[in-house]
Amino acid sequence: MSRPDSAARPGGTWRTPAFVHHNAWFPGRLVGGAALVLAPPVWSAGLLLRHLAPGAAGLSPAQLEEFGRRPFAAPAQLAAYAESPATVTAGYACFLLGVILLCPAVVTLARIVAARAPHSAMVGGTLMVGGLFARVYWAGVDQTAFQLTGRLGLEPVTAAVMDTYVAVSYGPWTIMAAAALGLYAGTLVLAVGAFRSGTFGTGRLLLFLWPGIMWTGVLKESSFLDAVAAGGLCVVLVPLGVRVLRGTVPELRAEPLPDPGRRPLRPLSW
Repeated sequence: MSRPDSAARPGGTWRTPAFVHHNAWFPGRLVGGAALVLAPPVWSAGLLLRHLAPGAAGLSPAQLEEFGRRPFAAPAQLAAYAESPATVTAGYACFLLGVILLCPAVVTLARIVAARAPHSAMVGGTLMVGGLFARVYWAGVDQTAFQLTGRLGLEPVTAAVMDTYVAVSYGPWTIMAAAALGLYAGTLVLAVGAFRSGTFGTGRLLLFLWPGIMWTGVLKESSFLDAVAAGGLCVVLVPLGVRVLRGTVPELRAEPLPDPGRRPLRPLSW
């Protein structure tokens, strides 16, 4: 079926497109598939770099032991940044990029699940994306603390961060704390929907849930198991992303059909 390259009639009046793409979806095959492929390895790399950063920054075993006895990881993270800004920044940057890529990846996964488990997809996908927004907020707090450390010094910034830790972590009106709870709940709901729809088997279900229980908050430390959990997400999402890119996922096939109700496009309209 041929498609006109222009939305204009021979007389020159511009109109809406000639075809309606039934079952079209956001963010689309290329963006959604690429996000599924790229998000897990980038996120895993960020977690691994964050885990290695304190040692690579040159903190002594005595310092690491002292920091390990403290209830929060923020002082150790700030100390590592003061010693090696480039190393710490690389870990946090990859982590943030992975979180941003996970947003369209989760939307794409929810779109696939919605074909057979619509309620689980809508609730789980919405809660997960909201929780990922919270991770972006915390990344902004992390970056602010690092930049202040470089300009004002380690000790005063560490003291200020710890004095305001709960307030900056929870966010205004505790919105970020609520979003974090939504991330945990949304991961569970979407995972169950993926299982019910046949998108995941039990093995992929468990691998998807594992990183879903990971820590959230400001200036958190990453363990080697966190990077492994994100690596498990690669096993789940990357092959699915390849299938999306190839257009072999039946739930995502769109069908362009002629639009009998084309309307003229007006320069001034509501």
